[in-house]
Amino acid sequence: MAVLLDRDSRVLVQGITGKEGSFHALRNKAYGTQVVGGVTPGKAGRSVDGIPVFDSVYEAVDETGADVSLIVVPARFAADAIFEAADAGIGLIVCITEGIPVLDMARVYSYLRGKEHVMIGPNCPGLISPGKANCGIIPDEICIEGPVGLVSRSGTLTYQVMNELTQRGIGQSTCIGIGGDPIIGSSFTDVLGRFQEDPETRAIVMIGEIGGDDEERAAEFIENSVTKPVVGYVAGFTAPPGKRMGHAGAIVTGSRGTAQAKAEALEAAGVRVGRNPTEVAASVEDSLGG
Repeated sequence: MAVLLDRDSRVLVQGITGKEGSFHALRNKAYGTQVVGGVTPGKAGRSVDGIPVFDSVYEAVDETGADVSLIVVPARFAADAIFEAADAGIGLIVCITEGIPVLDMARVYSYLRGKEHVMIGPNCPGLISPGKANCGIIPDEICIEGPVGLVSRSGTLTYQVMNELTQRGIGQSTCIGIGGDPIIGSSFTDVLGRFQEDPETRAIVMIGEIGGDDEERAAEFIENSVTKPVVGYVAGFTAPPGKRMGHAGAIVTGSRGTAQAKAEALEAAGVRVGRNPTEVAASVEDSLGG
């Protein structure tokens, strides 16, 4: 089984006529995802390799029944694209755009709070349910169907751990990159709860990084609400304090947000924390009885 994205998901791509939008739309479609439409204002009536283009998300939803939106637009337009998708009734909004101003995301977060929409991202690789559907930029060549749910703040580490699992013959139910910005649409706890409820996800991998306290909050949630085995990884053990490393949210201030503190919190909650992706895959194999 999968969470959030499956064979029945109907995806539209906001920004489909751009270079990145068309590339990823066609790649997702080639994987078998139902990419039913795209949106670029002023370009209605065109098509991208058979995918119809609409002027607005409202029109696209009305014509195609889309329930997922992949947002691939420049950062200055991203907040408005998210608002439009939500207002049009899109249930799952996936924004891979990076460099969105924090103030814009604060407005988005406030607007979506309390509503039923699920947002993944921004500054993320999206999500893939192997063998079913891909919505984003995750390379489908490195995954196979199976019982492991994966949630990560880092796109690159998502790919590396997926590949390590696949090389061992361990498949994945859904892999979700939630993004590494200071303000994101879905947290670790949001996704962990979905994996806990999914009957076919037997183990969970959680990939964190320095900065913020999301991993510590996840540790508390795991201890209280997750009964499935969880294997963790935290990037940034050698990161210097006060210096941003990679993502906008990956910054250590004083003693808060260090990789060591996060690993200790997770281990105290019963999570096996690997010190590299190979250790993570080996721990998952052990947890599955392999």
